[in-house]
Amino acid sequence: MNGKKLEYKGKEAMKEIESLTKSADEVQEGILREILFQNGETEYLKKFMGSKDNKQVSKFKSLIPTVTYEEIQPYILRIANGEDSNLISAHPITEMLCSSGTSGGEPKLMPSIAEDLDRRTFLYNLIMPIMNQYIPGLDEDLDEEEFVPQSKLVDLVHVRLGYYYELVITTFSGLYRYRIGDVLQVTGFHNKAPQFRFICRRNVVLSIDNDKTNEQDLHRSITLAKKLLEPHQALLVEYTSYADASSLPGHYVLYWEIVHSHSIIDKDVNVEAQVLEECCIAIEEQLDYIYRRCRTNDKSVGPLEIRLVKPGTFEALMDLLISQGGSINQYKTPRCIMSNESAFELLNSTVKASYFSPREPSWSA
Repeated sequence: MNGKKLEYKGKEAMKEIESLTKSADEVQEGILREILFQNGETEYLKKFMGSKDNKQVSKFKSLIPTVTYEEIQPYILRIANGEDSNLISAHPITEMLCSSGTSGGEPKLMPSIAEDLDRRTFLYNLIMPIMNQYIPGLDEDLDEEEFVPQSKLVDLVHVRLGYYYELVITTFSGLYRYRIGDVLQVTGFHNKAPQFRFICRRNVVLSIDNDKTNEQDLHRSITLAKKLLEPHQALLVEYTSYADASSLPGHYVLYWEIVHSHSIIDKDVNVEAQVLEECCIAIEEQLDYIYRRCRTNDKSVGPLEIRLVKPGTFEALMDLLISQGGSINQYKTPRCIMSNESAFELLNSTVKASYFSPREPSWSA
């Protein structure tokens, strides 16, 4: 990394952005060529490309599979446990960064080499002018968009406006064709570089800060917590959720419909506030490490809230969503409401009471 580039600010940074985006294909291919030249003899690349083709850019995509964290984790753990970095990287792994994503309830360890700090600094210097300046010729201010970082090789350079795709990266520190789980929408181009808008995390339904809760984790947590209702002849029949960021800190909101468990019809049942509060904290205790850290240590996520709704609310929600174009044959209660204002209005109009977690969930560094 050219030390001079680390000092780029203001007009110099804008000139660099113009230069990089006018030849985006060449820049990306050059980065990949450099990565392969440096790391071609690593155990991981030789496993797929052998020694003959391990530096050929043209064969990289056809020979190297796209991977998730679970597939590369064994290599990362071996390095973390003392084996040589050349399992995946020709340069020493100097630190393991904890990502905001999780695997099995624990943070993902992301390998980093010393030069990565320079690249992050360079990227930051380029981002600051973008965040504070409008570039003539673009349709929108760039504070709502992102450029593809120079420090990462994006698998899809030839993309079309409006397309959604999942970002796949290759880094100098040994993540090759790595699916990071971010779903993006291409919103335009600046020169030959795509602009994109972040849409969501793949398979994530709730997120306030660094927390990423998917539908399976949410369902598992609620399944365990709802057992607290059984001694009170109460049954959870349906639920949905959303991430409420209208106040600071934001928090998870769950809409619960509870009925009498021994009634033939959906009869209302009274449950003491303490029981519902215990349900709140029971859910939080079952959510992953990052959520509990955000709640307990970072204070960036507020107490989980259960909003109790009247019996029949979720039948009314089904009628509403079908009237908006949903298929009655394929309808499933959405486990998260993202941006449907009429659905929010319906749910909130039937709320009988609201309960919050009485304490922070357990967490240790």
